[in-house]
Amino acid sequence: MSRTARQSPVPGEPVPPAAARDIVPEPVVTTTAERYVMGGSRAARLAIKEGDLFLYTNEVGQASGTPDSVLGLYCRDTRFLSRYELRLANRAPVLLASGADRGYLATIELTNLEARSADGRAVPQATLHVRCTRYLADGLFETVRVRNHHRQEVEVFLDVHFDADFADLFEVRGLRRRRRGLRLPPRYRDGVLTLSYLGLDGVLLATKVHFVDRPESMRNGRARYRLRLPPGGRVTLRWAVTVHEGEEAPAAPAAPSPTAHDFTARLAALRRDHERWHDGATEFFTDNEDVNAVLRRGQQDLRVLSAVVDGERVPLAGVPWFVAPFGREMAFVGLETLLLDLRWARAAATFLAGRQGRRDNAFREEEPGKIMHELRRGELARLRVVPHTPYYGSVDATPLWLLLVAEVAMWSGDLDWFAAMQPHVEAALAWIDRYGDRDGDGFVEYERRSRVGLRNQGWRDAADAVAHADGSLAEGPIALAETQGYVYYAWRRLAALYGETGDVERAEELATRAAALKRRFNEAFWMPEEGYYAMALDGQKRQVRTVCSTIGHALWSRIVAEERVAAVVERLMAPDMFSGWGVRTVSRDAATYNPVSFYNGSVWPFDTAVTANAMKKHGFVNESNRLAWALVEAARQHEYARLPEMYCGFTREELHRPVGFPMACSPDANAAAAFFLVLQSMLGIYAQADANVVYVHNPALPRWLGEVTVSNLRIGRTTMRLRFRREGGQTALAVLDKQGPGRIVVVE
Repeated sequence: MSRTARQSPVPGEPVPPAAARDIVPEPVVTTTAERYVMGGSRAARLAIKEGDLFLYTNEVGQASGTPDSVLGLYCRDTRFLSRYELRLANRAPVLLASGADRGYLATIELTNLEARSADGRAVPQATLHVRCTRYLADGLFETVRVRNHHRQEVEVFLDVHFDADFADLFEVRGLRRRRRGLRLPPRYRDGVLTLSYLGLDGVLLATKVHFVDRPESMRNGRARYRLRLPPGGRVTLRWAVTVHEGEEAPAAPAAPSPTAHDFTARLAALRRDHERWHDGATEFFTDNEDVNAVLRRGQQDLRVLSAVVDGERVPLAGVPWFVAPFGREMAFVGLETLLLDLRWARAAATFLAGRQGRRDNAFREEEPGKIMHELRRGELARLRVVPHTPYYGSVDATPLWLLLVAEVAMWSGDLDWFAAMQPHVEAALAWIDRYGDRDGDGFVEYERRSRVGLRNQGWRDAADAVAHADGSLAEGPIALAETQGYVYYAWRRLAALYGETGDVERAEELATRAAALKRRFNEAFWMPEEGYYAMALDGQKRQVRTVCSTIGHALWSRIVAEERVAAVVERLMAPDMFSGWGVRTVSRDAATYNPVSFYNGSVWPFDTAVTANAMKKHGFVNESNRLAWALVEAARQHEYARLPEMYCGFTREELHRPVGFPMACSPDANAAAAFFLVLQSMLGIYAQADANVVYVHNPALPRWLGEVTVSNLRIGRTTMRLRFRREGGQTALAVLDKQGPGRIVVVE
């Protein structure tokens, strides 16, 4: 139903301000599977990111500005440059090479097609070399160097086209608006080009291009340089792009444009900032260079993907569509990186606690104690056309957050921090009881409340992601198998913490409830004829019998009955589930199977990593290591040794490399963090820092990993350096250094 046809607001749904009405025929919250309405091309992309800024271009480093393009410079869910194109001698340049290995910096090597110079003489092809070096800091800083390899002097025009549509990211993703704000004419003054837009929310947005080397002319956003280059001659051009958000029209630029020295100094400062951050983390070195590359890439990508939001450096989900805080993803990143860097987990836990639900609001699907799903900061969110202010449509973010809080306390030993978080913990526990268990059957379910909300609200949030064995969609309220596992895991870990802090009554209550949930789960979800668990229970309490990967998450939580663990592991490693590159999201035999889909047959690295960790916990070392090697080999086949958000579920024997999914985020935070969870399970490191104990449980290096050194590992008040070495069929531990009171306890 369109806004014009609305009879009355949904209870608890705010009526949008007058400026926002009739913007769209029918606003929708785009699901994971629908978020790439445009941009599903297999064309190569070049992405760099720092803080709230990210630049997403084609592999030539350019954004065309065409109506259907998803490319451009973005900040806080707004596109501040929609066109960013370079032309040499009035022709598009030819790509030689491009790369963005560092994540925040890209280099593009270009040459020319045969062309005519400004004075009409021929310029042979491949005689001009253009190198573009760009990085993001508090703006986009671009340096363009042009060199003439022709034996004659050339005089050519170099044009750079700038334009900004100031589109909200939801528009780029496909949401159609009837009415937009006012784009103001471009202005050029004192070496600064200003593009601006007055939104319907009254906020004025501006993009400013500061030219260190001023162009010969500026016309409608086109900066033109006339280059006169003798044989072997070269020229360097620099400009910086800054983005601005404010209530008033931008004044004439008062600050001077950056100098050439500023470009060098800012880049050096940015490098030092990244190095300082990495210095605070655990260091890993192995005797396998492929593993080292995956670990380095994951750590670099996590830092690149992060941003400081309200004083907290938190992990954002992924480029290009999820450069925003997501509750579930932040919790998983924290849980995956306990061994690497506890800062991610602590910051995520604190950030999400500060945005915990306080009221009942159907539009945002907010409820008291609930943990948010997604926060957006663009014009459509400010106008409340979309509910992401934040939006709370996630059934599993709350139990995952509870688990994260417990793990931070266990790994840090900071019980004062846990005491400060307890009001939030109690509110989240109350949400599970009052709102999570919607029908009082002892399971946590979800059902969409907002007209513009997600139909499915677990990790698999596409509309077709929860389907019965015959392919029909499950109707709610839906109780997902993995969600019950998360609740069980959180209750169990919190029970231990409450016991440590002296609240024995609360500890016993949570432990008793966890045991009861485990019994109910194993009765209601087990499919004897499949030797496996159902994906979910639908609104009629019927099993959703599609065989899926997230039973690996249930295994990870230990909610699976011990006598059934072997059967679950066997099925997860069977050919219909294990593609050779990881675990498929659903069985190849399922009615809904499609290897080129989001959740019905693709492979997600973080999903496989959780399953690998689960198998090692239960003693299935060979199976766990087999999944680990699949991820290493998949990363090796991708650019920069980077695990993307997902890839297609084709069998490895059919194709000798993983098939990239055209719309996958890359880099992606959950994928970047995945192998640290795998490594933790290999080494068997777990913490109880409040008791100054570090447990090493059955360390087991695979045959392709002979030695791992872990340095600067901080657990509680203890810093240590450990070496694990495979000797025959055993893995030996040596403590190379230890500072602090912690004891290392080896558990067989």
